[in-house]
This record gives sequence, C-alpha cells and structure tokens, in this order.
Amino acid sequence: MSTDTPATAPTDSDPQRYLAVQRSDEFAGLRRALRGFVFPMTIAFFLWYALYVILSAYARDFMGTRLFGSNINVALVFGLLQFVSTFLIAWLYSRYADRKIDPVADKIRDELTGGDS
Repeated sequence: MSTDTPATAPTDSDPQRYLAVQRSDEFAGLRRALRGFVFPMTIAFFLWYALYVILSAYARDFMGTRLFGSNINVALVFGLLQFVSTFLIAWLYSRYADRKIDPVADKIRDELTGGDS
C-alpha cells in the first residue's frame, strides 16, 4: 500500500477556488434545489408521524378499530404506512436528485477538479 499522491489528484487546492464556487449562482441554485425538496418533505413526514403518535395517544378507540380479521387495526396500518412513506420519500429523493441535483453537482465538481472525476 502506497501513500503517494495519485498523479490525477488536483494540484491546486487554493481555498479561493472553493470560495468562488460557493459564491456562484450555480451553487446557490443547487442549494436552493436541495432545500426545495428536503425541507417540505421533512415537514410533511414529521406531521404525518406526529399524527400517528397523537392519534395513538389520544384517539385510542379510533386506532383500535379493527379493519381485517381480529388483529389488523387502524394503528397497525398507520404504523406500517410509516415504513411505506419512508421508502417512498427515499425513492422520490433519488429520482429528484438524479434529475435536478446530480447534474449540477457533477458540473461544479468537474469545473473544480478540471474534469478529473
């Protein structure tokens, strides 16, 4: 195992380059796009989870309502839907990142590293 720096590593690690990228409109747009997805989705998921917890604590009769058979009630369905919504959000973010975030991030990285990605 060698500790030598690879020949393809960028030699110019001037902090001013990184500050210039951080101040660029392209980077600001990237951050805006990320926040435009993450913040609303976080709030929506938190509210959905809070609804589940509040109903479990204060609407026990409703949550105990049997739906199927003798063991499937509203609380169990809501609990399972928490997992479904988590995977749905992850899938939606993956699609959103592929379309809106990754292309811009790749372009910024290529400009910063000189295309040695």
